[in-house]
Amino acid sequence: MARAMFDYTKTILKKVSFEPSLFCRELEKALQRLLPHEVEELKIWIKSLVTKNPELDQCLIYLTP
Repeated sequence: MARAMFDYTKTILKKVSFEPSLFCRELEKALQRLLPHEVEELKIWIKSLVTKNPELDQCLIYLTP
């Protein structure tokens, strides 16, 4: 079940990646919902997404502890 939430989160983040403010909001929610090991995996995925979409770099602040 937890893996389903992780996959769902990635799907949502992909869909809202066109709008940085919306992406940041969804990222913040995802970080609260996911398990710690999933958060680490999500951080790696988001960093690769930001390299493709540099306008999302403002959301990286949510990934720092």
